[in-house]
Amino acid sequence: MNRNAGSVCLLVLALAGWGGCSSRPPAAESKKAGTPLDKIQGKALITAESTATDSALNAGGPSVYLTEGLHRYRLFFKTAVPVVQGKEYVAEGVNAQKVIDDIGDPDQGKNGYPLESSCERAVKMAWSNLPFDVLDGQTSVLRARVKRYPARPVFLVTSLQPVTADGAGSPQPNKDADDQDLPEVSVPAEKQRALLIEGPAVQPAPLWEPTGGTVLCKVVVNSQGKISELGTGMQLCESVPWSQFRYQPPVDHGHPVKVKTEVEVRFEPRK
Repeated sequence: MNRNAGSVCLLVLALAGWGGCSSRPPAAESKKAGTPLDKIQGKALITAESTATDSALNAGGPSVYLTEGLHRYRLFFKTAVPVVQGKEYVAEGVNAQKVIDDIGDPDQGKNGYPLESSCERAVKMAWSNLPFDVLDGQTSVLRARVKRYPARPVFLVTSLQPVTADGAGSPQPNKDADDQDLPEVSVPAEKQRALLIEGPAVQPAPLWEPTGGTVLCKVVVNSQGKISELGTGMQLCESVPWSQFRYQPPVDHGHPVKVKTEVEVRFEPRK
């Protein structure tokens, strides 16, 4: 009798403990649920890209980007969303490349870039509770896009709101607009390098180009000494953090100008 009672008590305790564990989400899931969404703001750019992958990024709608400084984010929508060309928007969601690169490459290059598991993680972070077939489809679309343009960020949108002049997130003054009427002069890369105040001209190679290399990137330096335009299609050039570069404000005969030049950036191989 006592033995049976003891067995029953142990069984109850075991069930209680199991129930308590199952009702509490794992630490990783709790952290995931509390991860804040990324936010970007910029003008909408609608392009005529027409591949199956591009179409799938807006559920059959047009290809949509948000331009924020030198960055051009390709928006990825779960369902088709109408967007007005040139209108300012605030988007919340998940920066897919950031998630993928934060995970790294546990497969040590055996399965290429990006990993399917990393893309799936990014999709799940943006849109939870997707059916398995939809999750697989969205993961495949994201992976195909990132593999094709690894330096061009894909932004998985959870919310897209137009910016209003009197609302939160109103447009910031565009300082580069004051440069529109300034003359543009060409300066050789070597001469412009002497005017560099700060800027990481040596970068670690990205996950998608582990061997690194040296690139010569065409840029425009504005009257404040900051890089305002990037004139190249090379992916390594697009991955450079240009906002960290600063030059002496360019002048010509005492008057402010814009400078068209080239910047050499070296990417050290990944170890």
